[in-house]
Amino acid sequence: MSIASPTARHLAALLLSAAAPFALAADLPIPPVAAKTAWQETRHGTVVTDDYRWLQKKTDPAVIDYLNAENAYTAAVTAPIQPLADKLFAEVKGRMQEVDLSVPARNGNFYYYTRTEAGKQYPIHCRRPLGADGVYDATLTEEILLDQNQLAEGHKFFSVRAFAVSPNEQLLAYTTDTTGFRQYELHIKDLKTGKLLTDAMPRVTSLAWAADNATLMLAQEDATTKRSDRLFRLALGQTPVQVYHEPVEQFSIGISRTQDKQFFTLDIGSTDTREVRLLSTSKPKGQFKPVLVREKGHRYSVEHRDGQLYILTNKDAKNFRIVTAPLNAAQPKNWQPLVAHNPEAVIKSLDVFQNYLVVMEKSQALNRARIYDFAKKNWKTVQFDDPVYLATAAGTPEFTATQFRMAYQSPVTPPTVIDVAMADGKRTVLKQQEVVGGYDPSRYATERLWATARDGVKVPLWIVYKKDVKRDGKAPLLLYSYGSYGISTEASFGLSRISLLERGVIYAQAHIRGGTDMGEAWHEDGMLMKKKNTFNDFIDSAEYLISEKWTSPNRLIIQGGSAGGLLMGAVVNQRPELFHAVHAAVPFVDVMNTMMDASLPLTTGEYLEWGDPNQKAAYDYMLSYSPYDNIARKDYPAMLVTTGLNDSQVMYWEPAKYVAKLRAYKTDHNPLLLKTNMGAGHGGASGRYNAIAEGAFNMAWMLDQWGIRE
Repeated sequence: MSIASPTARHLAALLLSAAAPFALAADLPIPPVAAKTAWQETRHGTVVTDDYRWLQKKTDPAVIDYLNAENAYTAAVTAPIQPLADKLFAEVKGRMQEVDLSVPARNGNFYYYTRTEAGKQYPIHCRRPLGADGVYDATLTEEILLDQNQLAEGHKFFSVRAFAVSPNEQLLAYTTDTTGFRQYELHIKDLKTGKLLTDAMPRVTSLAWAADNATLMLAQEDATTKRSDRLFRLALGQTPVQVYHEPVEQFSIGISRTQDKQFFTLDIGSTDTREVRLLSTSKPKGQFKPVLVREKGHRYSVEHRDGQLYILTNKDAKNFRIVTAPLNAAQPKNWQPLVAHNPEAVIKSLDVFQNYLVVMEKSQALNRARIYDFAKKNWKTVQFDDPVYLATAAGTPEFTATQFRMAYQSPVTPPTVIDVAMADGKRTVLKQQEVVGGYDPSRYATERLWATARDGVKVPLWIVYKKDVKRDGKAPLLLYSYGSYGISTEASFGLSRISLLERGVIYAQAHIRGGTDMGEAWHEDGMLMKKKNTFNDFIDSAEYLISEKWTSPNRLIIQGGSAGGLLMGAVVNQRPELFHAVHAAVPFVDVMNTMMDASLPLTTGEYLEWGDPNQKAAYDYMLSYSPYDNIARKDYPAMLVTTGLNDSQVMYWEPAKYVAKLRAYKTDHNPLLLKTNMGAGHGGASGRYNAIAEGAFNMAWMLDQWGIRE
């Protein structure tokens, strides 16, 4: 290993507590040892201590010094793998089509698309007018709506969230974040003059245009809790007027429009309950009216067509069903069934067009589309024959559309954009992502596997590998999962993953409980007082892969981020000997300190996913798996923990405290590294080249742990 820089040594020494050991070889970098400070709190009659509470004060220079010391230590320790990281960066960048154009999508009198240019970090948003017969004509004049590269100048981080053109196609409302904290500022651009209007608003989370082209509905989040709780009406050139406030802390709001653009939809939702309120887009000064009054446990959403509401509801239907009802009489007594509940398939989304309806479903961890023809009253199913794949709706903005746009990919198939004719189901491939330098999918194999969990439940996995890899238990394997919030693990293609596959690495993902991979019950069985099923499924999936000789414990690396980082922390506390190394990204590991502090962003809204720790039973259950609280004096795998200083979802101090405590407790000599992006948030670097560099470093670290150094 290389020698730590003087800065690293100096900062590390400053942070050494008086009792910290100083018995390291002179030629090795010195790991920072965070000072311990006294902090106590009584919870349910028990005194709780937290030696590293001081790291939660972001404004304290000592905190920044500590993070910088950890970064310097990580840089010193990983200096030998930097050439490999550089090589991986070149490989991934070399496969990427640097100059590219998204498939144009028609909306009104224009086709909209984004394009990228070589050497530029961000996309450029453009449009062209319709060609003859309404087709896309690349010879017509391009209009640049927004060049993110220009807007990002001078910022370490840049992101665009909302992007909405007014009905008359002359104004663009968009929101930007320049820190990574996901607090987005509203901007409105006059597309004729190219100038910004004076209207602005902070912390906008969603927006929608009224039919008058002069009014916006804006959802705004709270500055401290980051809960979207207020709706404003902004008449251009005037002061925003608040039209709704959601007082219940577990609920947040979002604003959008129905597919036919006739109504604003104010979605008010928590983990287990939703309410929708409607207002005509032609009467923005009117009052939003509930479609159905809020009812605990009832989740629903609505679309509108010709005076009828199309309601996606879980009432008497765990995996949802679709009913219709008159616009002004949406009560259940007036419901007419359209799509029945299916215990084997969960309905994920609903798109209603003038002549067709499209339902996206998930069954056995695979997506499919079902298309209904209103005139013929028949259904067509769009699914694919591969053993594992990912198929999603890709955005069809026109209410009068006759083609439904889908995105398809698999672990061996690059992302592909397809138009499906809704009349007959005919598919037209519009574009497949190019892998520069050539890519032969026949060199790789992908499979669906099923692991049996300890309670007898069958857990699906997918796996991809180079065909010449031997199944003898010696292959390096990377196992990823998430398992929370009903978010499914999807069988996607990875451009950077090719670098791992070409080096003999097997890549696997487990569809553990906590997602909706196998339906809504799959989520319910991995949340609240059943959360440990998530961790058990992951461990049992790992043991299955080992027993089937895909890999072995000393060749198995695991990876997860955010709530998947909680998964990483929980399973290494339970079974550290099962894993060779771990990459935990922006990990939610300090569960109790976060969930006991209602002033923190997003905390109270999470009670319905994790439990309310103010209730003793929930507190005890959460405490029993919280990674930070269950660190013990024992050997742990090698660990790389990555985070962002401006993370708004999982505060930087969770991984920082976790690493500090783990370093004080662990009894092994395996690497333990903390790497903080000091200019980004939950999603890491915002620019495409910077993101590739971050991923290349992570891959290089894992390859080095497997002993693969070329």
